Amino acid sequence: MDSVILDRGDGTALLTIANEARRNALSDPVLDELAGKLADLDRDPAVRAIVVAGSAKVFASGADIRALLERRPLEAYDGDRARAWESIRRVRTPFVAAVSGMCLGGGCELAMIADIVVASQTSKFGLPETVLGLIPGAGGTQMLPRAVGKALAMDMILTGRLLDAAEAQHAGLESRVTPPDEWLNVAQEVATTIAGRPAIAQRLAKEAVQQAAETGLTSGIAVERRAFTMAFGSDDATEGLTAFLEKRSPGWKHS
Repeated sequence: MDSVILDRGDGTALLTIANEARRNALSDPVLDELAGKLADLDRDPAVRAIVVAGSAKVFASGADIRALLERRPLEAYDGDRARAWESIRRVRTPFVAAVSGMCLGGGCELAMIADIVVASQTSKFGLPETVLGLIPGAGGTQMLPRAVGKALAMDMILTGRLLDAAEAQHAGLESRVTPPDEWLNVAQEVATTIAGRPAIAQRLAKEAVQQAAETGLTSGIAVERRAFTMAFGSDDATEGLTAFLEKRSPGWKHS
């Protein structure tokens, strides 16, 4: 059986991590399957937004502990698992993390890679790896301070502190908080809204915003200017501007 279930919608796709017997652990096979399906969807022009979800109790947790004990250091540094995480970070299609329940370790890192995080009030976020004698290994030490600031990131990583949904939203770790029974519906509504806008502009906007966390202001503005020029040259920009002047709804071609 697939550990990551794919459901398609109109311009959207839902990937559900289905490894609940192991608390949705991102074991090597699960992570590889998730990365592969995300890469396939990213290449599909019919898919303009992706939702990644877990179960109501667990979004995702970290690696398989037994597998970690068998891993050699070089493999941990540059093995298949590292390449799978790199593949997930390269996804250009906007994607939404639909989080409910525990979101720990690699699961928390997966949520931080997502562009938008929609979380149930039941959610708990954390990077507790130091209790195992490890540190976050999929970008957590770099993404978390950028999201919540150094002080809170240090608290979470060094003490294992978990943030509830309200704390995580206040800190900037998530975008929206929903009642316990609405997290997936809201995430899919967000994806539908994204998919309903022109794909070229959405991808370029995502790329430009990502650069804000990785470059200085001057370099970031240069990236934005290039992205704006590319969007301005698209058929959909002409259609959007024309539709606005003609007071009608645009007919996007995503080109």
